[in-house]
Amino acid sequence: MQESETKGPSYLQSHLSQLESEAIYVMREAAAQFERPALLFSGGKDSIVMVHLARKAFRPARFPFPLLHIDTGHNFPETIEYRDWLVDEVGCELLVRHVQDSIDQGRVQEEPGPNPSRNTLQTTTLLDALRELKVDAAFGGGRRDEEKARAKERFFSHRDPFGQWDPKQQRPELWNLFNGRKAVGEHFRVFPLSNWTEMDVWQYIAQEEIPLPSLYFAHRREVVDRDGVLLATGDHNRALDGEPVGVRLVRCRTIGDMTCTGVWESDARSLDDIIKEVAAARVTERGGRSDDKRSEAAMEDRKRQGYF
Repeated sequence: MQESETKGPSYLQSHLSQLESEAIYVMREAAAQFERPALLFSGGKDSIVMVHLARKAFRPARFPFPLLHIDTGHNFPETIEYRDWLVDEVGCELLVRHVQDSIDQGRVQEEPGPNPSRNTLQTTTLLDALRELKVDAAFGGGRRDEEKARAKERFFSHRDPFGQWDPKQQRPELWNLFNGRKAVGEHFRVFPLSNWTEMDVWQYIAQEEIPLPSLYFAHRREVVDRDGVLLATGDHNRALDGEPVGVRLVRCRTIGDMTCTGVWESDARSLDDIIKEVAAARVTERGGRSDDKRSEAAMEDRKRQGYF
């Protein structure tokens, strides 16, 4: 058999099948070991894939745990529209907790200045929600290729009573044996996509024909160029004096707050186009996230605080 044949469709299907089986195994293990799991849902492609995997993992039973969305109030409108559609489609429970409530209660304080980001504020809202709902396992969509702070994670990632991550408290996972034992007040973050890459996610979405928010496909949008990052304009993101504004053909590679999620100039209007674009990219998908650029350890700091 020629080498080109070994890398053809059958190889890809086998590779994705192995990743799918592993993720489903992790989800079933978590469901077996924990009493009140929840799936953290952002509206991004990784959390969408996790919803798809969970449906497969527990079918024909009903969806086994709620989706928990921490709403910063600075979302793309398309994200909320897709979230509500997906909940109706899947028939699952949606739990929403709002950063604005945390601000009103004095739990966190809005950043000063124009176009403040609420990305760091959502940590407090998330941890409060996990305690309120008594969630003992929160599914997250972290991947090892996504950001260096995420590459240190285990499938079952222990969190202390303050929701913080401590590398000394992480358990070995030899032979895919997962230790979910915890003390009162502690919880775990569970990452079924730990061995996936961005390319794997896109190829899996194409193979499974998973519907996505329109944000992921090229569309014309008014954007502002802020320190080399293109940000979509809107109610929570207005151009400052002297900043260039214009309508461009763009798409999102990752979805978060409008105030910090950069969009990419692109003409990729289909999944095949996106896969080709990702294959040729030399910048990671979070390379356009302005919140990650506040310091070299920005994500590491938020991780220790309980952000993911």
